Amino acid sequence: MHPPDLQLLLQLGYIVITAAGFAFLGKLVKMPSIVAYIFAGMVLGPTLHLVELDHSLELISELGIALLLFLVGLELSLQKVKDLGRVALLLGGLQVIITSLGGFGLALLLGFEPLASIFIGATVTFSSTVVVIKLLDQKGTVNRLYGRISIALFLAQDIVVILGLTILSGLGGSSESFDMMEILKSLGTAFGGMAVLLIASLLAAKYLLPRPFRWAARSPDTVFIWALCWCFLVVLLAHVFHLSLEIGAFLAGLAIAQLPIHEDLHRRLHPLMTFFIAVFLVTLGIKMDLGAFSSIWKPALILSLFVLVLKPIIVGTILSRLRYSEYTSFQAGVATGQVSEFAFILLALGAASGLISSQIVALGGFVGIFTIAISSYLIIYSEPLYKAFRFTGVLRYFKAKQEADPEESKHHEGHVIVVGMNAMGRAIVKGLCARGEQVLAIDTDPLKLEGLEPAETMIGNVEYESLLEEIGLRRARLVISALQIEDTNHLLAYRCRSADVPCAIHAFDVSVVDDLIDLDTDYLLMPALDGVVEQREVLAKEGLIQT
Repeated sequence: MHPPDLQLLLQLGYIVITAAGFAFLGKLVKMPSIVAYIFAGMVLGPTLHLVELDHSLELISELGIALLLFLVGLELSLQKVKDLGRVALLLGGLQVIITSLGGFGLALLLGFEPLASIFIGATVTFSSTVVVIKLLDQKGTVNRLYGRISIALFLAQDIVVILGLTILSGLGGSSESFDMMEILKSLGTAFGGMAVLLIASLLAAKYLLPRPFRWAARSPDTVFIWALCWCFLVVLLAHVFHLSLEIGAFLAGLAIAQLPIHEDLHRRLHPLMTFFIAVFLVTLGIKMDLGAFSSIWKPALILSLFVLVLKPIIVGTILSRLRYSEYTSFQAGVATGQVSEFAFILLALGAASGLISSQIVALGGFVGIFTIAISSYLIIYSEPLYKAFRFTGVLRYFKAKQEADPEESKHHEGHVIVVGMNAMGRAIVKGLCARGEQVLAIDTDPLKLEGLEPAETMIGNVEYESLLEEIGLRRARLVISALQIEDTNHLLAYRCRSADVPCAIHAFDVSVVDDLIDLDTDYLLMPALDGVVEQREVLAKEGLIQT
């Protein structure tokens, strides 16, 4: 028997090693890491019995949930979704109502109790924001119209999830006795507390957070810690109002999403979130009751078909009636054909509140694993799938318009990327803009990006590969780095060479020249050497030195 601290380390070691191994195997068959992690948990727990859940592991998995909802809140920038607000509300509202009622009715037909059917209906309604964004990013279609519609839909669904979590928070204290007045009082307290936290978060985003985060953004480490500090502060406030930590984390992310630095923060927090989410999903797999599969495989299969087939048809039909093209409607519909990771959270909280049995949790888990795995392949190969369905003529029944929708997103192409807004970088940006070039200026400090109009600006660190995809590195005409950071310049030069994009790198010291030449850097910016040459020419002209 190991001491408790050593036991926790051993269990974490088993979880991390097994998760890494399954993630590698999953990558070989293009399986999403979310599914791979759940399979890893099923091997560690129900199969080999190597890990048993205790309070410490449960706490770590809850941190993963909090960080996941914090990052989801970071995506909910009102500025980002305002152009698709109408379709998000209409599509999200209609889809949630139709799908949840359909799932509820199907669960009743399958013989489940009404309360369990409500949870099953909620499970099949929501789609996975994390999985779909990751796959769309992998395909490079996040900024396509159907990608942006899908993300707007998922954000609308996430808001409904938060309302569901609020209801569960209200029911948590009254699950023992179903006295109607007590339940209404608990729900009123929960929604009242959420309203107070929501208003406080939005007011903080407007009046309290901008200045300190603007100052902290000058130091990547500082802004990282401040963001986590803000997240856990709101989580503590949620606890004061007897709300779940998931609600507090989401509202904390929602507040920061209104700040200019939210996208850069999202990239910085993502690795930390990945670790905790992996632990959460593995622990979810550990909880799976494999023995229950023999009794629930039939309803699991039927519900999975509902998610994979009927839900995309519902979304595609609604979009076609909103006058979107056949292509956009089909692609957005395919993207919704899976169960959300938030469904697992809802089921876990429902079981913890005593509202549903472990069998319903197992049912939702099996449906989630199956639909996420199958849907991932459908999203990856959605283009040939669309051509095949169009060839058969099946899509004609949706009566969607055939002409292409206008691409309403920004598409960087043929632009010049300038990294590092020191004095030299700003001078380069202004000079290029004066020549009529399309310029994208990047720096980690938002203060250095001010006053560069008409250039487009973006807060971020070019060491993150996700940022390079977002700025369209492969479609750029030229990349210029004015940075005086040797490692970052070397990495940028290497990635430009890999993308076959010409680059000009600041050789701020003679010692870095050889390395940049070895990296096949197209142009070297050497202002110090140019200054010396210019000074020698002036002195020679005055007759003070001989050339």
